[in-house]
Amino acid sequence: MQSSSRLQNVRYDLRGPVQHIAKQMEAEGHRILRMNLGDPAPFGLEAPESIVVDMIHHLRGSQGYSDSKGLFSARTAISQYYQTRGLLQVGVEDIFVGNGVSELISMTLQAFLENGDQVLIPSPDYPLWTASVMLSGGEAVHYACDEQDNWWPNMADVEAKITERTRAIVIINPNNPTGAVYPRHILEQFADLARRHDLVLFSDEIYEKILFEDAVHIHTASVAADVPVLTFSGLSKAYRMPGYRAGWVALTGPRSLTAAYRESLELLASLRLCPNVPAQHAIQTSLGGYQSIQDLVKPGGRLREQRDLACRLLNNIPGVSCVPAAGAMYLFPKLDPKLYPVTNDEQLVIDLLQEQKILVSHGTAFHWPTPDHFRFVILPAETEIRDAVTRIATFLANHRGKAPSPRDPSKNRTAAG
Repeated sequence: MQSSSRLQNVRYDLRGPVQHIAKQMEAEGHRILRMNLGDPAPFGLEAPESIVVDMIHHLRGSQGYSDSKGLFSARTAISQYYQTRGLLQVGVEDIFVGNGVSELISMTLQAFLENGDQVLIPSPDYPLWTASVMLSGGEAVHYACDEQDNWWPNMADVEAKITERTRAIVIINPNNPTGAVYPRHILEQFADLARRHDLVLFSDEIYEKILFEDAVHIHTASVAADVPVLTFSGLSKAYRMPGYRAGWVALTGPRSLTAAYRESLELLASLRLCPNVPAQHAIQTSLGGYQSIQDLVKPGGRLREQRDLACRLLNNIPGVSCVPAAGAMYLFPKLDPKLYPVTNDEQLVIDLLQEQKILVSHGTAFHWPTPDHFRFVILPAETEIRDAVTRIATFLANHRGKAPSPRDPSKNRTAAG
């Protein structure tokens, strides 16, 4: 059997070769300090008990299919949530529930794109967006985000990338991997570009409740009522339940512009039968109950303290600079190319893994164009963060002024031992 040609240029390096080497090392008995994936569960950040109990309570009634768009009660709760946030036009029928946002990203793009259509995606990005565009027959075009300006999008570059084949712009706010939170004027500029160029906005807002200091999240749809906007969110991050796979998308904008697309979405929703039913029962309780994430991000809260510590320690390493994240669960530090002349950042993180038993994600995995960044997750406890940064500092001190060794997969097992 041969691989489909559609997969030829599709990458998802977050679970690629580096991850495979880490698993091999763990199978050989090594303990790997994982600072690479945004899964709260391994670090003791568990789902609120009230949500788990409510889901258990509904298990016996969750054995059959639900409506293909999702349970009415779940969609009502999502609709009411957005209405309280100023999106008064969001109704129950505007909501599609999915098995996580990941499924909905693929579904909404498949319903929208023709072969060769271009979609603008931020660089750095969450790589599922780029992969899903390509799997849907589209072409991903990356616009620059400016590290010197809080990692906000370079709007001049965004507009310069628009062509006659451009159909949509993806906005990731708060951003993964940079932690940037976009102010109103940035979102208004995106809305203006969509109006002038007849584009659709895909707004990934899964981290909307994970905000630090004075950062404020603004829904893209709230500044673009006259533009088709798809707003994605879910329970994976703020409610610490990624394994439950409960996400949703809300479709807003003039119905005259979205009627045919809505029919396509309903068709694809029906083809997958329905989202998993037990997790849908967690949505109403999650959105309507006490928002425990506030305790984690406020001053003295665990995530806030871990972000501050990680950022401070990383910035103390010679040749490493790190913009503090305004939201989400990550930092995206930079290596000074004069001190660290890296030409292959994937090999760099493999060398780090094999020498120091610590796993981070290389920056080019997020479609960042130069091999001088890596993503560092702030979920582990403070002791693990201190340990991780110490290992990184030791590794970089030993490799200062050196390029990483050329990759030789045949030697990975020997090096791991």
